[in-house]
Amino acid sequence: MSYGVSRRYFFYGSLLAGAVPVGGYGSVASLRALGYKPYYDKLNVAVIGCGGRGSALLEEAAATENIVALCDVDEKRAARELKQHAKLPFYHDFRQLLDKEGKNIDACTVATTDFMHATIGLACMQRGKHVYIEKPLTRTPWEARLLREAAAKYKVATQMGNQGFSHEGHRVAAEILWSGEIGEVREVHISTTPGTHPTGLKELPPEESVPATLDWQAWLGAMPMRPYSSWYVPYNWRGFYDFGTGQIGNWATHAAGPAHHALQLRAPDSLERLSVEGESSITFPNRATVRLRFPARGGMPPVDVYYHDSARETDPDVFHVPGAENERILPPPDNLAEKGRPTGRWLQAIARMASGQGAPAPQQDRPQPPRRPAGAPRVGAGGPGVMVFGGERPTPKPGVLTGNGSVFVGSKGIMATTERGEGVWLLPSARWKEYKLPPQLLTRSPGHMEDWIRAAKGGDASCSDFKIASPYAEWLALTAITMRVGGKLEWDAKNLRFTNSEEANKYVKPHFREGWELKL
Repeated sequence: MSYGVSRRYFFYGSLLAGAVPVGGYGSVASLRALGYKPYYDKLNVAVIGCGGRGSALLEEAAATENIVALCDVDEKRAARELKQHAKLPFYHDFRQLLDKEGKNIDACTVATTDFMHATIGLACMQRGKHVYIEKPLTRTPWEARLLREAAAKYKVATQMGNQGFSHEGHRVAAEILWSGEIGEVREVHISTTPGTHPTGLKELPPEESVPATLDWQAWLGAMPMRPYSSWYVPYNWRGFYDFGTGQIGNWATHAAGPAHHALQLRAPDSLERLSVEGESSITFPNRATVRLRFPARGGMPPVDVYYHDSARETDPDVFHVPGAENERILPPPDNLAEKGRPTGRWLQAIARMASGQGAPAPQQDRPQPPRRPAGAPRVGAGGPGVMVFGGERPTPKPGVLTGNGSVFVGSKGIMATTERGEGVWLLPSARWKEYKLPPQLLTRSPGHMEDWIRAAKGGDASCSDFKIASPYAEWLALTAITMRVGGKLEWDAKNLRFTNSEEANKYVKPHFREGWELKL
C-alpha cells in the first residue's frame, strides 16, 4: 500500500529544505522591510554560549557570515574561542549583550544549558533577532509551546540544532515509509546509549567554592539560587531534572527525529513508564522504558512509540526485532553510498574523526568521558549519594535494539535508522540488498546551519523551524516528565496539561526566579 503523500507532506517537504526564497530573490526591498537581509549580504551573528557545542556553531556560522559578539558564563570552557576572537566584544550575561550590541546583531545562536534555551531565545526574538537554538530546544513542554508562539509573533527565522533533519538518510527514511514499502506502522522503538551525566543520584551534591572563571549567577539565570557544585558544571547538569533532559535531550532528540518526521507525529494522547532502574527525585534514572501513544494522523493509523533510555542487551524489556534474530539491527552511518547516494561531507567528517585528524571541538551531544567532581566516588561505586554515569556502553548484539537509533515495525516489513538518521536500511538484510530507493520526494538541504541562514535572508522556513521543532520538543519533554513521575499519564495537548496527575503537571512549566518570568 501507499500512504498517498498529500499536499501537507509536500508543504512539510518544503520546510525540510528551504529551497526557494519567498517572493524570489528579487524582492529585496520587501525583505529588508521585514528585517531580513538580501542573500548577498552577510548576517551579523552573536554567539550565546560559545564554548563546548557553541564552538562548533560559531565555526559553522563564521564560514559565511560575520560574528560580531560572544557570550559565555564560563571563561575556562570558552577560552579557545575567546582567544581566537579576542577583538570581539564579550559578555557573561546575554541580556547585556543584547542591550549593548543589539543594533549591530541580525541573528543569534544559542548553545547553553537546556533550562536557559527558552529564556534566551525569547529575549532574542523579542528584539527581532533570528535564532538558532541547540537541541533539545527546551526543557519543558510549556517553554516549547511558548517559543513556537513567539516565532510566529515576532516573524523571525528559527532553527533547532538537531542536525539529522538535514541529512540524506533522514529524508530517505521518510520517503521509504511514505512509499508504502513497509506498510502501516503501528509500532516504533527508539533507543539511546547510556549517557555520561549523573543518574540515579540519591542526595544533592556537596557545595563547593565557585571558580574564578565562572559567573555562577549568570549560569543559574532564571533558576532559583542554589550552591555551586562541580557536579553541575560544565556538562553534568544534563542529568539533573532541574537543569536538563537527560538522554532524551542528549540523544533521543536525534534518534527519534526520523519517526517524528516520517510518521508526522504531533501530540501523544497518553504516556506510560513501563520500567525504571535507579529511580531518583534529583536526577534521571539509570535507565527506563516509556510508551507514548499517538492518535491517527491523516491516513496514518495510531502508533505506539517506545522509548528505551540507556538500553542494554540484558534488560528484560530490550526490544527483540521480529524476524531479525541474527541481524545487525542499526545500520552504519552514511550507508546510502552503497545505493548511489553518498553524502559527501558527512562521510569526510566521520573519516576525519576516525583518524583523529581535524576532529571538531567537543560537542555536548557526543558521549564524553565521565568527569568526576572533586571528592566524588569513582564511577561504578554503589551506595546512596553516589554519582552514576549511566554505566558501560552496550556492545550491539544481533537481533536486539541497543545504541542510538530507531526501528519501525510495519505491516509489510521493518525499517531501522541510526544515530541522527544518518543511516537507514530495511530488515532483514537480504531485503535491503535488493532494494531500490524510491524517487526523491523531499528537497535536499544545503546543511543545517546554511538552511537557517538562508531562511534568515528571506528563504523558506528551515527544516527544523519552530513550527516543526516545538511540537517535537513538546513530546520529548513529556517523555522526560513521565520518566520522573511514572504511571500512565493522560495528556490534553490543547490545554497543555495532564488530566489525571497534578504531580506531573508541576513539571509542565518551569519555576522561575523572581524577575525572570517569560511573557510574549
